[in-house]
Amino acid sequence: MAVGTRTEIRPFHLELSDEQLDDLRRRIASARLPSRELVGDRSQGVQLATIQELARYWADDYDLGRIEQRLNALPQFKTEVDGLDVHFIHVRSRHEDALPLIMTHGWPGSVIELLETVGPLVDPTAHGGIAEDAFHLVLPSLPGYGLSAAPTEVGWDAARIGRAWAELMTRLGYTRYVAQGGDQGAGVTDEMGRGAPEGLVGIHMNLLRSALADVTGLPAESEQERAALDAVATFRKRGFGYFLEQATRPQTIGYALLDSPVALAAWMLDHDTDSYYKISRAFVDGQPVGGLTRDRILDNVTLYWLTGTATSAARSYWEGGRAAALGAGKTPAEVSIPVGFTTFPGEIFRAPRSWVEKLYPALVYFNEAEKGGHFAAWEEPELFSQELRAAFTSLRNGSSS
Repeated sequence: MAVGTRTEIRPFHLELSDEQLDDLRRRIASARLPSRELVGDRSQGVQLATIQELARYWADDYDLGRIEQRLNALPQFKTEVDGLDVHFIHVRSRHEDALPLIMTHGWPGSVIELLETVGPLVDPTAHGGIAEDAFHLVLPSLPGYGLSAAPTEVGWDAARIGRAWAELMTRLGYTRYVAQGGDQGAGVTDEMGRGAPEGLVGIHMNLLRSALADVTGLPAESEQERAALDAVATFRKRGFGYFLEQATRPQTIGYALLDSPVALAAWMLDHDTDSYYKISRAFVDGQPVGGLTRDRILDNVTLYWLTGTATSAARSYWEGGRAAALGAGKTPAEVSIPVGFTTFPGEIFRAPRSWVEKLYPALVYFNEAEKGGHFAAWEEPELFSQELRAAFTSLRNGSSS
């Protein structure tokens, strides 16, 4: 591609300054904390002991330069798509017949949450798989997240991002590929499936996002279905705070998130019950679960802080709410390409197969994983990678049966 054109793909290398890191340390040290919560659980929010230990470790023991080293160890690029500069990691497998895969992170995640899947997906023979399991991997940063530019206009909803990802894959020369996503990434992947851009032959998700918004018409007869309904109701009653704030007033919470790194960390930890307690144990008890270690959690928070993207990332929820309002009363397009889905036991709710089949009649793969939660790729990267290999097996070599 000609240098200077808008479609140019430019190599990217992250460089952090000492001034940035010194400012972060100073702000952590000067944080003013509230008094201890009045309950013995997280029902009032992130617990003081968790934040105190996180802040201590972040300031005293954590290597603030880690993210620079981790990201720069992988091939990173930027390119302008639909007027926006998009950051992405692109790792080609040494197995030339590998299946191209574009995988989208969520909130409060970033490409950081997907890094440990790179090896198992790109080089499966080194991780218990076979050469035929390999993927060429593309990991973009969502608009307004991390190292991608922040939108300067409204309208960057999941559907528009999905179209941008399709353009990115075309620009990379991929004429046949699959897509995956969880959390916000599940919304993008869903929209890609509905848009069915040329070259996209299948999708996989690990969160049934539409059920969080509306369970009307979903089966409620079996014990598993009723348990899922109860879990969704619990989330909407007691775990919905961050979602509602970001969907309605992202700018307001953004002032705190860009001013205080400790406030940012607390806001990002207060996502779902399962992942919160796992992360809390990593800091307070020194007992991490899978890949949810202190360092990897702080890699993600530190990236948000140093890029100053907490507010622009939060706006993605506002965009989702706006898109839902504009689409009210309209029947969304069917997903006609093959769909794979994995439900993890620690997810906000365990989606029953009947629900997934109801929403995605083209379902070709469904599995209930033995362990893992909302941040499945982060927490259990090997297991997560095995799920993707299994989900997309039928779509290799031109087959979709």
